[in-house]
Amino acid sequence: MKIVDVKCHVLLDPDYDAGATSSAQDDIVVEIVTDEGLTGVGESDVNPWIARACIEAPGTHTMGRGLTEMLLAADPLDVEATWEALYVGSAMNGRRGAVIHALGAIDMALHDLRGKALGMPCYEFLGGAVRDRVRPYASLQPDQASFASYKASLAEWACAAQRIGFTAAKLEVTLAGAYAHLGLHAKIDRIVEVIAAAREAVGPDMTLMIDAQYSFPDSATCRTVIREWEPFGIYFLETPLPSDDVDGYATLVAEQPIPIAQGEWLATRFEFDELLRRKAVGVAQPDIGRVGGLTEARRVVQLADSAGVPVVPHIWKTGISIAAGVHLAATTGSIPLVEFLPRELSSSSLRRSLLSSELEMEDGELLVPRAPGLGVEIDRDALEHFEAAADRAG
Repeated sequence: MKIVDVKCHVLLDPDYDAGATSSAQDDIVVEIVTDEGLTGVGESDVNPWIARACIEAPGTHTMGRGLTEMLLAADPLDVEATWEALYVGSAMNGRRGAVIHALGAIDMALHDLRGKALGMPCYEFLGGAVRDRVRPYASLQPDQASFASYKASLAEWACAAQRIGFTAAKLEVTLAGAYAHLGLHAKIDRIVEVIAAAREAVGPDMTLMIDAQYSFPDSATCRTVIREWEPFGIYFLETPLPSDDVDGYATLVAEQPIPIAQGEWLATRFEFDELLRRKAVGVAQPDIGRVGGLTEARRVVQLADSAGVPVVPHIWKTGISIAAGVHLAATTGSIPLVEFLPRELSSSSLRRSLLSSELEMEDGELLVPRAPGLGVEIDRDALEHFEAAADRAG
């Protein structure tokens, strides 16, 4: 068996809002096809036009090769060796950033393809399952541009998640900085008002997390503000500081009690290794596509295990990535939660419609797919619809 084609689908929600801070509005979906007619599918959280260029661009020398040209005729079952070949062969242009994010979609597709070829779910060759269900948390970011409506909406959405069966939720509360959602701006110390409203609405038993989306200017400001959060039992605080402020993260991890989560933007295990060695992360958050795919995400889990740091994968795309995260979580007890936004709580039609069905939740937990590969199926009509929207925009 060999790879004969690599198809890149650039997708866009036709109702996208360029003022929104949400990459759920677009997607790069990669399909890898073999000479035996099998196809594997993957995706990544990166500008899809950039990712397509990374995948389809021709190479001009041995250390700047194109990803597609290296994939054609390769053995689709030798996934880890293929990852190394792509990493080394694109090193002069890649190593980090968009090339690795694009490689992540390819690697995800190769895992799906290998599972289909072998007739087994991905978790079987990722080390085997230690559990058959995984606890999800709902990631909540309502489309509201005023502080009052945002606070009320987050509390309402948290209650809606609870009614669906979630036992955990993450509040996306970005009141300042470049990622202020839909231009929402308020004093950063008012985040506590949002937390208090949500906690009052859902009661004491629901696990709550906060995503500040890089909105604190420095660790000193962050420490001062989050002191007020301690009575609310916050499970973790995600990305409070700019991602390059490793010293600031190390300070936060050492000097206050709320676990600090980060890593959604990082590419490869090498960047996570620095965070872990410098004790600059309390919860590691590899995004499976961005970090380099399931091959590299598994390596991050192994590094974090050695450091005694739990892993909660970042997942902000479609059910393709969610399935990949659940397969990874099924293989280890060190992933206590996975990010999951069901159709009922998603404002993105792309996220709601791309797959024929989504993972099943039972008693507040996601059931691990048992079908070969990732266990997902694309709705072809939806794929064409969102691809046409991207063609019109691009």
